[in-house]
Amino acid sequence: MKLGAFSISLSVKDLATSREFYENLGFTKFGGSMESKYLIMKNEHTLIGLFQGMFEGNMMTFNPGWDDNAKEIEDYEDVRKIQQHLKSKGAEIINPADETTTGPASFLVQDPDGNTILFDQHL
Repeated sequence: MKLGAFSISLSVKDLATSREFYENLGFTKFGGSMESKYLIMKNEHTLIGLFQGMFEGNMMTFNPGWDDNAKEIEDYEDVRKIQQHLKSKGAEIINPADETTTGPASFLVQDPDGNTILFDQHL
């Protein structure tokens, strides 16, 4: 499966404090805004999303259709196809994407240890 760009999405208590910490590690702002209460930080090919008050816990995120520069890639698996594949393997889908639609959509799963994985397609 071609899952697209990978990042870690962190639930943070104080966005400004977290931004400063990751900037000290060499990350720079790549997307988002302080006003929107989230920032996407980048260091080379590594992406970290910092989200204040948007969700509980941390999660892994895949963006089907995007590379690590948020540029559209030509050959990718649609999020609904990934969802169908995981369902066929017995995965429990959380907040499933509507499989009768096209375009942007998302869904969540948890791995066997309870780690949350977000599949978030923007195209």
